[in-house]
Amino acid sequence: MEAVESAQQEKISAVTGWLSKRIIGQEVLLQRLMTALLCGGHLLVEGAPGLAKTRAIKELAAAVDGDFHRIQFTPDLLPSDITGTEVYRPEDGSFKFQHGPVFHNLLLADEVNRAPAKVQSALLEAMGEHQVSVGRETFPLPDLFLVMATQNPIEQEGTYPLPEAQLDRFLLHVNVVYPDEKSETEILHLVRAETKQRKTTATPPYRLTENDIFAARQSILNLFMAEPIERYIVALTMASREARGDLGQWLEYGASPRGTIAMDLCARALAWLDERDFVTPEDVQSIVHDALRHRLILSFDAEAQGVTTDDVIDTLIEQVPVP
Repeated sequence: MEAVESAQQEKISAVTGWLSKRIIGQEVLLQRLMTALLCGGHLLVEGAPGLAKTRAIKELAAAVDGDFHRIQFTPDLLPSDITGTEVYRPEDGSFKFQHGPVFHNLLLADEVNRAPAKVQSALLEAMGEHQVSVGRETFPLPDLFLVMATQNPIEQEGTYPLPEAQLDRFLLHVNVVYPDEKSETEILHLVRAETKQRKTTATPPYRLTENDIFAARQSILNLFMAEPIERYIVALTMASREARGDLGQWLEYGASPRGTIAMDLCARALAWLDERDFVTPEDVQSIVHDALRHRLILSFDAEAQGVTTDDVIDTLIEQVPVP
């Protein structure tokens, strides 16, 4: 059993190493993307244009044995453009459901906040229930299903903020930052080399199959987590709901149970990716911002004072005792 698990880790480690050479300066994004894949969750990525958000999932799709599709969200997009629609067949007078792009294994919802709420909600059932309902019929999605949605924080004109119910469906909310000077130089060299070779894709060392991913998920669930770590995760969630002092003034609503589940799963995944068989408090602290950032609703006082959800989470970490 240990040999099989070691082989899984070697395959995923090889793919992660290959991705780090294809996506330079975005180590956190790549780690979170792999974490979401191994935890069976979805990813919301926010960052300025040109920070390799789209490229990251396209390169991951090249290393996963599954279908990939990109949807460019626009104000005129319709829900049926995502889920699919029923097509009339005149030869027998019946209707046949034409599957939409949501039925692919890996789905990129590019600039998801540019489409109106009725289109955004088309992803709600798919992400939460792993199915699509059209009329009286329900169609199951593929067993391997990952949505990575992106949004641009710079341009807010003509955008539709994601509702809280939709945000809570995402396992993690990742903020992508600019690469440093060294990484910027490496990006320049990589693009120059690709331009000379007239190709933008490279062959991964291994293509992860569904069996590889599902086996890794099972190993992650079986990973040992000590009871004090579990209590620490729950304490962070409860502290956001029963906030006192400055936190009480800053928070309108705390994290939902999905926040607790996300911290548990992702902390296990980080330990597994680090080839450890136990979870540490540092694993929890490493993931807590991305797991809770989109699940905390700030009060008017916090927004007026310029307090961000990251500031609130920093305070949570300071106040909750570490086991």
